[in-house]
Amino acid sequence: MRDKIRILFNYMSGLACEFYDIKPIQLGCEVRGVDLKTENRPEVIERIKQDVTNHSLLVFKDQGIVSGDRHVEISEWFGELESTFYKHPKSPHPDVFRVSNDEEEGCTGVGRTGWHIDGSFQPAPFAYSLYHMVAVPKKGATAFAPLSKIVEGLPQAKREEWDRLWMMSDRRTGPIHPLIYRHPVTKKEVLCFHLGMTSAFLYDYGSSNERLASKEECRRILKDIHEEFVKDGGRIQYIHEWENGDFIISDNLAVGHEATPETQIPRSQVGLRILHRTTVAGTTAPSK
Repeated sequence: MRDKIRILFNYMSGLACEFYDIKPIQLGCEVRGVDLKTENRPEVIERIKQDVTNHSLLVFKDQGIVSGDRHVEISEWFGELESTFYKHPKSPHPDVFRVSNDEEEGCTGVGRTGWHIDGSFQPAPFAYSLYHMVAVPKKGATAFAPLSKIVEGLPQAKREEWDRLWMMSDRRTGPIHPLIYRHPVTKKEVLCFHLGMTSAFLYDYGSSNERLASKEECRRILKDIHEEFVKDGGRIQYIHEWENGDFIISDNLAVGHEATPETQIPRSQVGLRILHRTTVAGTTAPSK
């Protein structure tokens, strides 16, 4: 029965079964049967790129340890890398962000400022984020959520307000982006946001009714956005419990994420956590 379900899913999704096995999970798909450390066939790379677009999140299992150089090579399948983060001395490549629960091993305190997409402070937010867990602790999951479903599920009044809102990054030279806009590839409505890196919101940007949200309004809007990710017990979230060999490719514009609180537990309590991440430059600025 399971084989029949998988065959039907692959048929309906137009997936190439001869390249790898793919099955749906709560958000995106789990992929087995391909070795990212050696795979270079153009047709397989193209299939992977299509599947990321179709499913937003691919979790590649049993990849062993992917080197920093190879992590960058895989990332370059999707475009030019853009690296805006602190370069930790133990990073295996200048374009690989090394995160850890031990400051001697990587950057600490990362991803805990609120739900976000990567690169909201850029003129074009990052198009893709690629994650690889090099050392897996006993606890330390990453939470993901589909942005189009967040938008689709908004109550009418909140939807009407969010349609009027533009976010201002907390970076001094940061751009102004619409909170809701259409994904440049899929055309689905998504969010450009970062709950920990927003200095203010504008209503009706560029119109005669443009005005800056008050500090009280800004705090309430950030709280409202957060609520959409955690309501109903966080049902919209996919909590990825990392296992050895996991490598994730995420459509950064389609999927919001946040590090769970457990990612900050010290090494002495849960073991060493080392996560490598790369980000691929965006090519299209969010617009209405």
